Amino acid sequence: MRYSIVSLVLAAVSTVSGLPNHPKKNLIMMVSDGFGPASEVAARAYIQQSQKYPEDYMTNLDKLLIGSSRTRSSDSFVTDSAAGAVVFASGVKTYNNALGVDRNGVPVGTNMEAAHRLGYKTGVVVKSYITDATPAAFASHVLERDMNSLIAEQMAGLIPEVGRNLDLMFGGGKCTFMSNSTKGSCRADNRDIISEMKAAGWTTTENRDEFNKIPANVKLPVSGMYAIKNVPYAIDYPINDVPSLPEMAKKALDILSEATKNSEYGFYVMIEGSRIDHAGHDNDLGTHIREIIEYYETIKVVSEFIDANPNTVMISTSDHETGGLTLGRDNKYVFRPLVYANQTMSIDISCAGLLERPLKDRGAYVTEKMLPVHLGMSNVTEAIASKVLASKIRADCLLAMSDALNRDSNINWSSLGHSGVDVNLYAKGATTEQLAGNHENTDIGKWLTKYLDVDVNAVTKELAKINVNQYPYTRAPSTYVFDYISHD
Repeated sequence: MRYSIVSLVLAAVSTVSGLPNHPKKNLIMMVSDGFGPASEVAARAYIQQSQKYPEDYMTNLDKLLIGSSRTRSSDSFVTDSAAGAVVFASGVKTYNNALGVDRNGVPVGTNMEAAHRLGYKTGVVVKSYITDATPAAFASHVLERDMNSLIAEQMAGLIPEVGRNLDLMFGGGKCTFMSNSTKGSCRADNRDIISEMKAAGWTTTENRDEFNKIPANVKLPVSGMYAIKNVPYAIDYPINDVPSLPEMAKKALDILSEATKNSEYGFYVMIEGSRIDHAGHDNDLGTHIREIIEYYETIKVVSEFIDANPNTVMISTSDHETGGLTLGRDNKYVFRPLVYANQTMSIDISCAGLLERPLKDRGAYVTEKMLPVHLGMSNVTEAIASKVLASKIRADCLLAMSDALNRDSNINWSSLGHSGVDVNLYAKGATTEQLAGNHENTDIGKWLTKYLDVDVNAVTKELAKINVNQYPYTRAPSTYVFDYISHD
């Protein structure tokens, strides 16, 4: 291979001066969990009509659309979030429910682990459990996503064979880090992972006040666990004082950019709109739309950061679609998004309020609170009220409440789970035009790895003999809608 005299001189100068021989770069991977094309149209239509914008209104994501992504896993045309996120983190297909392992259960390294080893600062920002499928796919290795206790230990950097691969984690799921002797814990053992993290040097925060006080130059690693289970839905913020997704994203970007300002390398962070998916599982379009709007606000935060820091790129896509949403039903050519304008509470929280009440109090709760206030309905009929009141379990209540508005808006859901449709792909920043067009989801993971210029195979070799099994293991209760349907 021939080298020019100029290139040799520049290389020598770079080595002697200590200057990096590669451009410093930041990568922001955004995952809109469960967000399909119909969801984008529904949210856009809701904003356009409620704000009286013109018909050609474009959302923050519309402006960044460059292509689409296929979503199948190695064992199904309909993926779950675990397999759907492993392709972004490792560039390989795996089976549904697997995290950080290939289709044969063999550990595979991730581009985030490889980036951290090279010198990048890394982080995950989510509204789900921090140990949930999407964030865990970037920094853990287990045979089944239900192994939350082992995932927590790995993400906290407490497994020597895995090492610490995260400098920042913001989200929910504190229960997976709490000893099972503590009220609210969902761990399989009595280890107090939060105390172990503090002893290992983590700066830990657990509420809104502590979050607000985190300075940009905070000592890393830093964690924020702002809910025992999932961080509440955006529509439920009025009854929950927690940081929102755009707030957590902005804080994370401030911290990571400050931590890398004098570094040879930049940062790599994954930001997930986790609960877009959960509302899809609940077939709750009003809540789903508000989660999407919050994701748009987060995209705005990230986009403004890229404008100010052009060495940064952002990729945004979904691991899959959730709910099989259709806009239009019963041969009627109409969709009425403003039916959801007066909804004030998620169906999830409203139904929980019903089922925890004694039977004698449920009738008044349904007719005076759930339907007219929580759903904002002005046309409550006896048939609708009776169907909700007849609910014996959460599933019945979700479906009854969903159907109460779905007919008025003229939409339908085909599933309480995922579908196999392609999802949109969005991007901003230098070189992202390479992702234009339709892609297998593994292409996205491979592109991220190439952009970071990291060696995932080297990490895979290091992880060859780690333990990827945990017995006994428990699933985190709130991450599932029903026993047989993943809530992610």
